[in-house]
Amino acid sequence: MGQTFVQGTRVPVTVVKAGPCLVTQVKHQEKDGYWAVQLGFGEKRTKHITKPMKGHLKGAAQGKTAPRFLREVRFKDEPEFKVGDVVKVSSVLKPGDVIAVTGTSKGKGFAGVVKRWGFAGGPRTHGQSDRLRAPGSIGQGTDPGRVRKGKKMAGRMGNERVTIKNLQVVSVDEEAGEVMVSGPVPGKKGDLLMVVKIASGSLSDLKQEEVQPQIQEGEPEEEGNESGEKPEAANEGEQKPEKEEKDNG
Repeated sequence: MGQTFVQGTRVPVTVVKAGPCLVTQVKHQEKDGYWAVQLGFGEKRTKHITKPMKGHLKGAAQGKTAPRFLREVRFKDEPEFKVGDVVKVSSVLKPGDVIAVTGTSKGKGFAGVVKRWGFAGGPRTHGQSDRLRAPGSIGQGTDPGRVRKGKKMAGRMGNERVTIKNLQVVSVDEEAGEVMVSGPVPGKKGDLLMVVKIASGSLSDLKQEEVQPQIQEGEPEEEGNESGEKPEAANEGEQKPEKEEKDNG
């Protein structure tokens, strides 16, 4: 993650590669039972895909490359897209739009109840040597005589489908096909995400920590680098002479 500045407000952001996407299939209400568009994203060499997939992408993919990922987006009415059309991120999202981002969360392996569910654990004193992170009782006795479904216990943590709603689009780079999103998104760097527009909005809705005056000294018009982080080299260079003057004095 990085950060950027919107109208004097510091906002944490994540840069997401969101296009261009290729329309590989259009589903119809009469034939398939619903309206939908299948989008292809990324690149993959044609010789590395199966023959059935080559036939499926025959009308869309051209040349020696084909889309690496295929995902379906449903519509309420008949879409205007056709097979072979290219969908750019600037035609769908604009700064200020409210979106929902869906992805696979980071896998954390087998975790205990303290880390996975936030259990308090057992007592630390009174002769309890090995009860610190124990789960405790897992049910009743003879009745019902079993462990109820959904009991929170130790197990695999993470690696689940997660949707984060009410994020906002901070900026859209049409040439690079990148979207700067306010806040974190599920998964690790390089994972596949699904971005869905919920509603239109305004950047004035972003209310975060206000920028301190001393941070802007020496660089009032600087927007930051590509990762969204504000360079601080100028501030560090201005503070050093003050320390030297105090030492000499």
